Amino acid sequence: MALYRKSLPQLGGELFLTDGGIETTLIFLEGLELPLFAAFDLLRTPEGEAALRRYFTTYAALAERLEVGLVLETASWRSNPDWGSRLGYGRDDLASVNRKLVRMLEDIRAEHASQRTPIVISGCIGPRGDGYVPDHAMSTSEAEAYHSPQVETFADSAADLVTAITMNHVEEAAGITLAARRVNMPVVISFTVETDGKLPTGQSLGDAITSIDELSAGYPAYYMINCAHPSHFDTVVRGSDPWTARIRGLRANASRMSHAELNECSELDVGNPAQLGREYADLKQQQLRQLNVIGGCCGTDHRHVEQLALACLPLFR
Repeated sequence: MALYRKSLPQLGGELFLTDGGIETTLIFLEGLELPLFAAFDLLRTPEGEAALRRYFTTYAALAERLEVGLVLETASWRSNPDWGSRLGYGRDDLASVNRKLVRMLEDIRAEHASQRTPIVISGCIGPRGDGYVPDHAMSTSEAEAYHSPQVETFADSAADLVTAITMNHVEEAAGITLAARRVNMPVVISFTVETDGKLPTGQSLGDAITSIDELSAGYPAYYMINCAHPSHFDTVVRGSDPWTARIRGLRANASRMSHAELNECSELDVGNPAQLGREYADLKQQQLRQLNVIGGCCGTDHRHVEQLALACLPLFR
């Protein structure tokens, strides 16, 4: 049963953690194979499912120890029709996978949640194409039709909301927003940006957020930035433009490298966790005052998220 769909606790402004870079953690640190970067494919085997449970339980235990909230994202970034078909999954298979991923997080929530550590379950929705390159650009209506089945599956589960992660063009993000609104499902939109702080299409982050809010009457619960280092967008979010107040979440990369450089890397760049924590705290203090949902993306793991929490916690207490 969804616990928070009608009232997301992270909107209250208290600190909430998320997990880190699930795919890079499982590949580089756990030594697991993820074809097409598809973490959900681990459900094929009991050993793979156990690895996913261990991964998420690590973050639940961290949030419990620090007595902060937690948003857990299902490992479903790749479980949409185009990517799933390349791995041999049909539409019914994907719906079953998405439901199973939610149930896994329900189990973890039941074990670790408390009044001091509310755990929110988010159905993660990834891009139809490459996360870094807008190679499968769609119109808003096409994106709504394409992503609706996954949104509807999550709406029929215990997920509290859906989060569109690593969105690289505004039409796809807008389509997911409308699909979620149609079934009364809260939605969060997370954009990725290049080293110049703009979307891979060249559109500014402010224009992207503003256009979706105008199209949907401000339907997204909030916006996030993910899969980019703070140095790539810190100058972009300066100022008092209204759209910056809509950014409540951040899941940054550990590395300062560009997307193109990261694609060529054979070794994981974990950056400096403590420094990343300080950069998050600076953004919270100086620019993104609404920021309260923090986690990591490529190259980060629970050690980074702990440093983010320790750096930011004093700003909430």
